[in-house]
This record gives sequence, structure tokens and C-alpha cells, in this order.
Amino acid sequence: MWIFYLSLTVLLFILTILPKIQHSHWVFRVPEFGKIQITFFTVFTFILGFFVSHSEYSWYFQGLLILMFVHHSIILIKYTPLYPVKKFSQKYKSSDKVHFISANVYQFNTEYERFIELIEKCKPDMFLTMESNGDWEKALQKLEKEYPFQHKVTLENTYGMHFYSKLKIESSKTHYFVADDIPSIEAHLKTKDGFSFVFFGVHPPPPSPTEEETSKERDGDLLSTAKRVTEIKKPVIVVGDFNNVAWSKSSILFRKTSHLIDPRIGRSFVSTFHAKYRLLRFPIDLMFHSEEIFIEDLKTLDNFGSDHLPVFCEFFIDYEQEEEQEERIDYATEEEKAEAEEMIEEGKKEDGERDAVVTEG
Repeated sequence: MWIFYLSLTVLLFILTILPKIQHSHWVFRVPEFGKIQITFFTVFTFILGFFVSHSEYSWYFQGLLILMFVHHSIILIKYTPLYPVKKFSQKYKSSDKVHFISANVYQFNTEYERFIELIEKCKPDMFLTMESNGDWEKALQKLEKEYPFQHKVTLENTYGMHFYSKLKIESSKTHYFVADDIPSIEAHLKTKDGFSFVFFGVHPPPPSPTEEETSKERDGDLLSTAKRVTEIKKPVIVVGDFNNVAWSKSSILFRKTSHLIDPRIGRSFVSTFHAKYRLLRFPIDLMFHSEEIFIEDLKTLDNFGSDHLPVFCEFFIDYEQEEEQEERIDYATEEEKAEAEEMIEEGKKEDGERDAVVTEG
């Protein structure tokens, strides 16, 4: 039992230290995803320490576990209701409430009707699908009458993306910031009561042993989006499968570079992946917004057969209260801006080896 306790303590320490090393290889980046689980296992191991055979070093390991728990807790508590964040309510000069759903549908998921039923049940004003290919586009045609405004990027490489809206799309474009097979959608919309805003849908590739060896393309794509956001003088929402967690260095750099707000702070983790394994679920489908946008609700919805849970958001736009929310914005230093530019260039140089058509398995 002592060996098990010791091994677990050492493993948790390694998983805590690895993300601190600023290297883009997936070995250093993947442990960031499991910070919630690492924290729970740290508590479990600490309790286990009271039942194992004590050695003269046991209290040193117990002390190390306490330090790791404090370290993780200081970071994670920001993404819980325990962290104080001012709440805002809708006022008479605010826009009507707007609802959207963001969902990585999983390209090889053929349970199209379950997703369509979800849309028909929730009736969002707009929805974004990721990993949507030609088969998904065909299946979603039955929703086009109700969602007459669309922007489609149909790909078979698991990076296809479709955006459907009841709200008028005044203009839209597809960006390929770091690679010609990794799209992002920029859509300029107007609400029925006359408020304009911009919706970005993103889905960069993850660093993993089965996909990209490094996080360079992911980080470069996200920071390119952040750079583009700063050029827009309208309320902005950026949403999608970031393949990243809110507390990673690149996510924080994205938030600071884009001058956007993370609505998870003071709310909840909103964990989405993997949909089938509750205890191994990571919050990698993220959202950020500008100070004119106020989030009423942000949550996951029921699984529809994908490996990701869909994200539901309700928000309103208010220009009169924006100054009060502006204090939540962190701005990048000159050094951080330079680092972001460097990461963008590294992302563009990275040559991700992806097939144009990906098959399951």
C-alpha cells in the first residue's frame, strides 16, 4: 500500500509540474486538461496517506500533496460560484435575450435525428456545428426553413463547420488563419430589435498522441482569432471546441490579447468532453465575449450521440452597463503581445499532417 501511495503521489506531482514547462509538445500540454481530476486524486491520495504504513518521510509527502491541492484550488476556484463576480440583470435598454447552441457533433456520429430534436426542443436563435461533413449538412437541411441564414464550411477532415441562424447574417466569411484545412467562421449578425454583434466559431486541432504532436497550430489559430477580434468595433462572441482549457497559458493569452471575458469565471467549469465518461470530462468547448455582452445562462445539454456535450448559452447586449463589466477584462502586456505574435508565426509554420478525408478508426 505504501508503494501505491508513493507512486500515486509522484505521478500527481509530475502531472502538476509538466504543464508548467512551456513546451508545445502534447506531453506537456495534455495534463492541463485534467486539472480537475488531478485535484480530486490529490485529495484521495492525501486521505489514503493516513492509512498506509508510515515512514519517516510520510509527512513530507503529505505536505507535498497539500501544496499541490492548494496550487490547483487557487486556479480552479475562479471557475466556480465561490469566486465573487458581479451579476447583471437585463434592463429596458438591453437587447432581447439571444440563445445559441454550440456542438461538436462528431463527424462519424450518425444519430442526426437526436441532434435535430435537440434543436427543435431548445429553439435557439442560432447554432454552430463542428466536425460536420456532407452527411451532416444533408441531414440538417430540414432545419433550413426555420434557420434561413447559413454559413457552411463542409469538410471531411473532422474540421467542417456549419452555422445556422434565425437572425439576419449581414455578412460572413471563412478564415484559414494558420492552415488551409482548419476553418473559422466570422458572422456579423443583427438581432430583431436592432443590436449588431459578431459571432466567431472556432475549432483548432488538439495536441495529442493521435492528432497533432504539438499545440502550435492550435495556439496560433486561437491567437490569430484574438488578433482579428481586436479589429472589430462591435460586441463579439467567440465560441467552439477550443481543444484547450480556460486556465492554460495559451487560453489566458487569448483572453488578454482579444480583450474578451471568460464567462466561466464565477460560474462553473461547463465540462463537455468526453460525453460518455463523467469522471473523465474536460471543459474544452469554451466561450469568450466582449464587455457589451452579458451572459444569463451557460450550461451543457443532453448528449445526442457525440463525444462532446453541446453548450447552450443565453445572453443579452447592453451598452449602458458595459463600463461596469469592463473591469473584468485583462489586457496583455507588451511582452505578452510579442509572445502572441511569435505563437501565431509558429502556428503558420507548423505543417499539420491531416488527410483531406478522414475515416473512423
